[in-house]
Amino acid sequence: MNRHIFALQQVARRTISSSVRRQVDNKVPQKQKMFQEDNGMPVHLKGGTSDALLYRTTMALTVLGTGYVVYELVKAAFPQKKD
Repeated sequence: MNRHIFALQQVARRTISSSVRRQVDNKVPQKQKMFQEDNGMPVHLKGGTSDALLYRTTMALTVLGTGYVVYELVKAAFPQKKD
């Protein structure tokens, strides 16, 4: 039993240590240039369409949530009369 576990550990070590590392491009300087250029856009929208979509979704949820809170406050402030 122990021999099987030891053999499995050796195989696992060999496959992990002999795996080829992939080179990842460093995109940080390009992103820094994109976010630091002065083009009149707010920084939270410089990421492209995904940032604009996230911003609009957040704003819509905020407005809807605020409207719902105001509705509930008005409903609580003026309860319906029971006849």
